[in-house]
Amino acid sequence: MLRRLGGILVPILLLASAASGADLKAGVAKVDITPPPGLPMWGYFDRRKPSEGTLDPLYARILVLETDQTRFALVTLDLGRPFGPSSIDRIREAAQKSSGISHLLITASHTHAGPVILDEYPPGQTPAWQTAAEEKIEKAIEEAHTRAQPARLGTGYGVAYIGYNRIRVNPDGSVTMFWTNPTQVPTAPVDPTVAVLRVDTAEGRPLAVLVNYACHAVIFGPDNLQYSADFPGVMTRTVEEAFQKAGRGEPLCFFLQGAPGDINPYNATTPMKEDAIKYRDWTGETLGNAATRVAADIHPTADPAPSLQIDEDRLPFRLRWDPAKLREGLLRSYGADIFKNFAPAIRPEYQLPVTTVLLNRRIALMTMPGEPFVEFQMSWRARCPVPDAFFLGYAGGYYGYFPTLLAATRGGYGAASATTWVEVGAGERMVDHALVRVYEMLGRLSDEPEDLRKPQ
Repeated sequence: MLRRLGGILVPILLLASAASGADLKAGVAKVDITPPPGLPMWGYFDRRKPSEGTLDPLYARILVLETDQTRFALVTLDLGRPFGPSSIDRIREAAQKSSGISHLLITASHTHAGPVILDEYPPGQTPAWQTAAEEKIEKAIEEAHTRAQPARLGTGYGVAYIGYNRIRVNPDGSVTMFWTNPTQVPTAPVDPTVAVLRVDTAEGRPLAVLVNYACHAVIFGPDNLQYSADFPGVMTRTVEEAFQKAGRGEPLCFFLQGAPGDINPYNATTPMKEDAIKYRDWTGETLGNAATRVAADIHPTADPAPSLQIDEDRLPFRLRWDPAKLREGLLRSYGADIFKNFAPAIRPEYQLPVTTVLLNRRIALMTMPGEPFVEFQMSWRARCPVPDAFFLGYAGGYYGYFPTLLAATRGGYGAASATTWVEVGAGERMVDHALVRVYEMLGRLSDEPEDLRKPQ
């Protein structure tokens, strides 16, 4: 953890663990967390009506990885954002007690067809559906741990074009929001990379397929009043069914949302009467077919010295805006309900969670707790000192958009709007922080000056 003392960032706590020399074990589980109808829905300020039913279920998927005494649980949610800090802490405590989980990471797909989730609820007022979902997840983590068995890891990459950059920079330097693109006009920057992590049993049976890709899950617009995992749900089903039909096993497929802060699917916010379901299915199947091709060609191998290293840090950042002006503007533009259903607590400083994971000293994951612009994902992959680098947005919490410094100067939604709460430069700092952590895990950065080290 880093705290600001007199303008200086001082490291005061670092939760790190590294274990090697034992088998890497893995276990998976999946639970339905679909809420009942009648709840306010996430994602659109102009959607005034509550949910009316379910189009397709919302799931929590769990992957537990274990090496020696280090146990890591990754939870992916078919929701607009992860649960708030208190809920995550409750799940972490229960998982530690039941399964000895030392590290927990919860991410969301960012579907805009899920229920509203608040950062914090008044004591005793957490919605019943969320309390039930948390309990299901706690049991599923225990189940995945109980099922854990020796495992092997493999990675692969492909390409899929299902989206575009929704911030258009005009010749005069101004920006225009490009909310939907059914004719698939090319825009930039876009990252079409389909990054896949495959987990097999020691016998070579596929156990999990993790697909990392950056694109907003917004095929459905504000007129949709039914719960849906949007295209990520179709993607996971496409991969699982392809493996089953080919007789390759029955792996559990995970969608790891990347950095889609400025990336929309081509047919974003399609009205239901214009066959939005067809476009959801096309988008999910296109990504799923690409991921299947990649995953089928991966041949995981056992690492002679498997290791699992994890750092969980909280970095201090300031509020980007003047607090009084921000509150006044939100009330003027959206009314008091904005604070009940969407906006965070307006505070002068936030502690943002950033998790860095290194698997077998060659597969790195980093997280951001909100909506990063796509260039952060591209930068992380290009600069990371190990062969495989995965970027997870909407992880560990939710603190709005993280635009690049250049994007913040240009403006536009997510770059200079009220949905961008944290100071400019936060995204760059988080990427740099994760890079430092990976170099430390690799032993290429030390906490002692080289000219003062004791002779070996």
